[in-house]
Amino acid sequence: MKLGKIGEIWTNTLDFLGQAWWIEVSTTQPKCTYYFGPFADVKEAESAMKGHIEDLENESAQGIQAVVKRCKPERLTIDHDMGENRDRERATALSGQPSSSLL
Repeated sequence: MKLGKIGEIWTNTLDFLGQAWWIEVSTTQPKCTYYFGPFADVKEAESAMKGHIEDLENESAQGIQAVVKRCKPERLTIDHDMGENRDRERATALSGQPSSSLL
């Protein structure tokens, strides 16, 4: 049990630093972007991806595309049909990658 708490602390630290792994799932119907995580390593995120995709399929989502990446999402669900836009440069900046608009 102690190792679990240490793992949780490590994952939270990585997330705070923008170095945790997240599953980013985009759907065309509804037109949304979802983030699932954080995860301490890419393999952990990849193994969880299938379950999250299946959950969305069970909710009748269509056009599902998923990717595992390091980022620090501001919101876990972005509904593009409701006029919420995803700022890719900000997501890149938060992931620790340089953005030309921020340099």
